[in-house]
Amino acid sequence: MKLVVDMCLPPALVVGLRVAGHEAYHWSELGEAHASDGEIMRWAFEHDHVILTHDLDFNALLYGTKGAKPSVVVYRGTDTSPEVLLQPVLRVLAQFEVELDKGALISMGRHVARIRRLPLA
Repeated sequence: MKLVVDMCLPPALVVGLRVAGHEAYHWSELGEAHASDGEIMRWAFEHDHVILTHDLDFNALLYGTKGAKPSVVVYRGTDTSPEVLLQPVLRVLAQFEVELDKGALISMGRHVARIRRLPLA
């Protein structure tokens, strides 16, 4: 899966995603550190990447655009260290691969995930 990891998550998470076979980039490798969420969302849409974030603003952007892409995975936990986050993210990516490919918003914690198909109404 092709992923762009938002600035609010650690770059070290990308290493684990790549080792697991994903094409993953931290936004710091792709654009300006202070880029807007809208800019990150446009890039993900244009390059067909799923956004992995800890930022709830992407939910509002998806509602506003009513678009079917890009898919967004929002981690809702408090500990965003790669050691805590990697395995739950990998489980969610595997479990919802088809939905993420079609367009989805997933809100997840360490032990639970909720999915909404895009576009959001």
